[in-house]
Amino acid sequence: MTVETYPWAPGFVAGDRPRIVTSRFEHEDSHTLERYMATGGYEGLRAALAKPAAEVHEQVRGSTLLGRGGAGFPAGVKWGLTPEGVYPRYLVVNGDESEPGTYKDRLLMERDPHQLIEGCLIACYAAGLSRCFLYIRGEMALAQERVATALNEAYAAGLVGRDILGSGFGVDIVLHWGAGAYVVGEETALIESLEGNRGMPRLKPPFFPAAIGLYGKPTIVNNVETLSNLPFIAANGAEAYTAIGTETSPGTRMVAVSGHVRRPGVYEIVNGTTTFRDLLYGEEFCGGIRDGNELKAFVPGGGSAPWFLPDQLDLPFEGRQVGAAGSMLGSGAIMVMDSTTDIPAAALTLTRFYAHESCGKCVPCREGGTWLMRVLERVVAGEGTTDDLDLLLEVGQSICPGDMPHASSEALGLEATPFPYKMTTICFVGPSAYVPVHSALTLFRSEFEERVAPSRSRTRIPVVAVGGGQ
Repeated sequence: MTVETYPWAPGFVAGDRPRIVTSRFEHEDSHTLERYMATGGYEGLRAALAKPAAEVHEQVRGSTLLGRGGAGFPAGVKWGLTPEGVYPRYLVVNGDESEPGTYKDRLLMERDPHQLIEGCLIACYAAGLSRCFLYIRGEMALAQERVATALNEAYAAGLVGRDILGSGFGVDIVLHWGAGAYVVGEETALIESLEGNRGMPRLKPPFFPAAIGLYGKPTIVNNVETLSNLPFIAANGAEAYTAIGTETSPGTRMVAVSGHVRRPGVYEIVNGTTTFRDLLYGEEFCGGIRDGNELKAFVPGGGSAPWFLPDQLDLPFEGRQVGAAGSMLGSGAIMVMDSTTDIPAAALTLTRFYAHESCGKCVPCREGGTWLMRVLERVVAGEGTTDDLDLLLEVGQSICPGDMPHASSEALGLEATPFPYKMTTICFVGPSAYVPVHSALTLFRSEFEERVAPSRSRTRIPVVAVGGGQ
């Protein structure tokens, strides 16, 4: 196998693996219209426009393209949830990639923005969507610049706007820059932000975006990587896509690996068959743990995913199997912790992030996340007691009542609980503050106990009545 590492994309390795969304990354000018057209760009759009919209929709449905934003819901099925006869209807592109450890959508927007634009156009045509709103995270300055330039090129070439490629089909794409709030990665909070409001999630039901979304109209919200798969499917057919991967997880997916590996970066892997061991230890991928250390734990699906231990390494990137083991694939991010990791401090880092990013709408998240952070800070500083460890779990139960999932480990005699778990909040930010605390305490409780002192009885202050009376 010929392997080449490209200096402009640290960690990206090109071999003989199928590449659907990163095939142009080897070119330094991959973000330009000239390079895109020279490498088959907009051929998928031409093929789609030559067919009835319903046929293109059915093609995407047949591909079983799963959403890459975290939930893994089939894109073609989501498109069919809009009510018939209600117009206008919109496409909202979720480019607010903000999950800790995740940075694959940013690379797609920086390295191949025309692929995303073509995917947007195909989705609008197939689902009968009137306008596209492309929402990009505020901190991604280069991605914003590249997408804006690509949009200008596409408009000038007649690829966006009215009568695209002489087909009679037309749609506009509106670029919107976010302000950098984690919570707007949740689709209804993103819609609120687009409407000029503070980014806060809406109750579902009744506000499922496909029924009542942007400006009160039916709205499809898709992730950047999800849409970037559409040009390949439209040009090559659903059969070519489903020939890669497995029946339940077809195609490829991008995975961002960070932490204690020799070669962190973004990799496009075969979905459903590539294992965590392949990715972390394979020479064409991460090449093993840094400095020859032992693997201690890893987070398989972004900062809000329950942690796994080394005995989960042979699980494949397949949503159902990872879910049954007690975690999720989420946004496609793996964070690796080696034997030198301070587990309580690692849990605090993640919990502090989610506590800070709470929008404040739900009390269990607003208050509970802050409590978790403060108690955990006390423990990490060596000022906690064993009561604090129980308090962490008690506070977490107010956010996620019932049994929490955890990574199973035969060595510890633990059993996995299927994901997801119960919530007392509208969106996932609240539980996300508790997930790292619960995973760390469940799997590495001894490391917490070493940091705390035995609980001491506290003197209760008597309640004294104030006011009239004897």
